[in-house]
Amino acid sequence: MKLSAKEFMASIDFDWKLYEEEIECSIAHANMLAGNGIITEDEAQQIKAALADIRKEIEGGKLKFTVEHEDVHGGIYQFLSDKIGPLARQMKIARGVNDQVVADSRLFLKKETLAIEELLDNLLDTLENIAKDHVNTIIPGYSHLQRAQPVTLAYHILAYYQMFARDRKRFENCLEGINVMPPDCGALAGTVYETDRMAAAEELGFASVLPNAMDAVADRDFAMEFINCCAITMTHLSRFCEDLILWDTVEFDFIKIDDEFCTTSRRMPEKRNLDVAELIRGKSGRVFGDLINLLTIFKGLPMSYNRDMQEDKVPVIDAANTLESSLALFVDMIKTMEINRGNMQRAAKYGYMNSAEMAMYLYEKGLSVDECSRIISKVVKYAINHGKPIDELWLDDLKQFSQVFDSDIYDRIAIRNVIASKKSEGSTSFKSVEKQLEDIAKAKK
Repeated sequence: MKLSAKEFMASIDFDWKLYEEEIECSIAHANMLAGNGIITEDEAQQIKAALADIRKEIEGGKLKFTVEHEDVHGGIYQFLSDKIGPLARQMKIARGVNDQVVADSRLFLKKETLAIEELLDNLLDTLENIAKDHVNTIIPGYSHLQRAQPVTLAYHILAYYQMFARDRKRFENCLEGINVMPPDCGALAGTVYETDRMAAAEELGFASVLPNAMDAVADRDFAMEFINCCAITMTHLSRFCEDLILWDTVEFDFIKIDDEFCTTSRRMPEKRNLDVAELIRGKSGRVFGDLINLLTIFKGLPMSYNRDMQEDKVPVIDAANTLESSLALFVDMIKTMEINRGNMQRAAKYGYMNSAEMAMYLYEKGLSVDECSRIISKVVKYAINHGKPIDELWLDDLKQFSQVFDSDIYDRIAIRNVIASKKSEGSTSFKSVEKQLEDIAKAKK
């Protein structure tokens, strides 16, 4: 499809979504101009009333953006001119499109970051509640996707809790970089008017202003940091989804996700596909692309503003929308998760994951490390061939591999005792998991 140069240069098809931020920033700017005597209070009131009407008419569908507006700033200015005529020109005093776009973007991302923090809080609360219910639910802990050591489901869930808690902190730190206003910068060199730069910033809830006008209009570090935070969070969601997809297979049969989040095959009705989890896993790549997109746009740009920079909004808006929808659906999905405790326990029991504890038992009885390894390999092979977990082998069976074995071995290798034996802080022991949950509860106070 061939576009005209005007159509090609227009950004209105995606940046119109910032119309609320453009109006809010314009209202704050009008107040600053009036407060500094640059325009009259009556002029400011007329401008603000017109902007409020414009907001309602956009939301009601009466006013629509077109390619003739070029961008959201041009659109709002045209709507304002149509309402109040030449008075609209006052809004061009002491600012330019370059600082307008940064102000709108920062205000937009501030709102999006706060919304994501709320979604992450909801996810963390959900994970905490699941963990509380499954402190005693035993599940295999995997390494290289092979059964490695027995752990509790709560312990596994709390590992993801820590990942998402770091994500929450990451967005909190990112917000500090976003929460800085670039008012009265003009194109790049500032303005001839004596303005109160903090007035608009404070009205819009920003913590401070950027000290250098050229940097203010050229900087998009805050957007890069935001998408980076989104990408890391999507990575964690994707990993969790992979676990859920595996756990809901016939081979694992650890959980069942509600049918609302799955589809079935028309030709193979026995299949339940976790499509929501698979799509979240897939959409992680989309957000990674958003990050690479933005980094690539800026890597070769000279100071200060360049037209390339209007392309920043597409990846930013997409990353925000993708992460928010993924987080919301993920929480809804895991709240429906039915846990098959019996299958989890059996998988842990028949996974021979207490063999390391048996080896430690032999070592403490005085055998060398090499002897322990050789004996345990034979015991596990014997148990597999006889279709039994090693803690169900008879003592006579064990003694054929070493006379060191005695009846106390059974207490030592009982799965629950293996888990409880861990003494280090942050381990999977029941006591440690309870402590981790207590620390989470305390941190909320």
